[in-house]
Amino acid sequence: MIENFPFYLSLIVVILFLIMLANKIKVAYPVVLVLAGLGISFIPGVPILHIQPELLFIIFLPPLLYEAAWAISWKELWRWRRIIASFAFVVVFLTAMSVAFVANYFIPGFSLALGFLLGGIISPPDAVSAGAILKFVKVPKRFSSILEGESLLNDASSLIIFRFAMIAVATGQFIWYEATLNFGWMLIGGVGIGLLIAFIFMKAHKYLPTDSNIDIVLTLIAPYIMYMAAEEVHSSGVLAVVSGGLFLSYYRHHFLSSRSRIRGSSVWESLCFVLNGIVFLLIGLDLPEITEGLEGVSISAAIGYGVLITAVIIIARIISAYGAVIITLIARNFITVADSRHPGYRVPIVLGWSGMRGVVSLAAALSIPLHLDNGELFPQRNLILFITFVVILLTLLIQGLTLPFLIRKIHLNDPDQVVPEEEMVILIRRQLAEKALEHLYTKYSEVLKEQPALQQLARKWEDNKQMTTDITMAEECKVVYIEILSEQRAWLIKRNKEEATLNEEIIRNQFRYLDLEEERLRYI
Repeated sequence: MIENFPFYLSLIVVILFLIMLANKIKVAYPVVLVLAGLGISFIPGVPILHIQPELLFIIFLPPLLYEAAWAISWKELWRWRRIIASFAFVVVFLTAMSVAFVANYFIPGFSLALGFLLGGIISPPDAVSAGAILKFVKVPKRFSSILEGESLLNDASSLIIFRFAMIAVATGQFIWYEATLNFGWMLIGGVGIGLLIAFIFMKAHKYLPTDSNIDIVLTLIAPYIMYMAAEEVHSSGVLAVVSGGLFLSYYRHHFLSSRSRIRGSSVWESLCFVLNGIVFLLIGLDLPEITEGLEGVSISAAIGYGVLITAVIIIARIISAYGAVIITLIARNFITVADSRHPGYRVPIVLGWSGMRGVVSLAAALSIPLHLDNGELFPQRNLILFITFVVILLTLLIQGLTLPFLIRKIHLNDPDQVVPEEEMVILIRRQLAEKALEHLYTKYSEVLKEQPALQQLARKWEDNKQMTTDITMAEECKVVYIEILSEQRAWLIKRNKEEATLNEEIIRNQFRYLDLEEERLRYI
């Protein structure tokens, strides 16, 4: 380990340059990193990396899921809960089932249980890949919200399928009522443990004498505790991290200071930036270890199986996307849906094509044990690993490279954007200024007459709706200003709840603006 440390350090530098290259040529960085890792693995003298699945599951997965849960809008997640749930659970199951039957029929030696095992591994799309690609194209907010929401839950559903398939392969039987009870416990236990630990952490942030550094360290610890606690009692660690992250994200303005939010956001962005880069480079670097284990199956045959399974998961997802639309159009006659309008053929095909695979699939495949409990070699383990690698590589290359072109070609309209975003930003700022002035004139009219700094602030709110120059302020004025900022935050939260179609990104940007304003008071 120590002797290879310079190599690992150089990989970090390589990752930074590759991501800069990817941004320059406008290609999603997961694609570039996987290809680079593949190329580096063929360089003579490069150490062969033996990736431990525990390393991927324990070290990488909790923080990446936690950061994604903090980034997503709970309002959007709840608004599109039906289609998100259908993609995260129903589509994942249908994809796994399709893979199981095709693998059982076309791949020699593949039982149905092994087919479900492979299906559970490769059924969940990767959120990081889709997010990196969508950076280069403009898509409706509802589209990105559905993809983000799906990615938070599909990892849990696929790992549940994987776990049950592992039991079936090891024991040779599948007891449906035990599986149903275990499935229920994994869902309920995972969510319950995540919420309980999140609640404890929220109280710790709120009532302990923490500062911004301690707050950030606590947020770094939280996802690992959630994940390990849930896994210890055989429930879903993924759901624990997701539910706990969503809970803490929703209440972040109640227990974190503006300084903790600003600094914490920077720390988490940098951390996940590095973790994602390492993971995708490792996928490419792991190829030599995977190909070495292929015994009894030629490389060409294994590649053919990988191409076949890739085609199955792409077709299954596209069909499922159109099926979800049809079911929604039928269900609108019986229940209230988020949007009863017909989305047309464009949205389902883009949703269906946004199914790149990534880190969770690789980690699940690597976690397959070498031997069964009776000491026999685990059947088809190396072929499953190779097929998983081919699926990850092909979906990243084929779908990842063509998705931006597809989105630009079909011109997705945003039905939620009644008012242009630029106009909405101006409107929100104007209303924030009106709220500030109302509070100032109502509660601090006497103080306003005595404090020139507050008078200047009032004039700036009247004119430009923002502070543009540094102002020397007395402590009393700072207290008043911080209270006004709190009033503005409360108004933003209320406005966000009341208007379902309002883009929450606008609201969050205004929250950041208010946080920066509060942070700025420390230096004036």
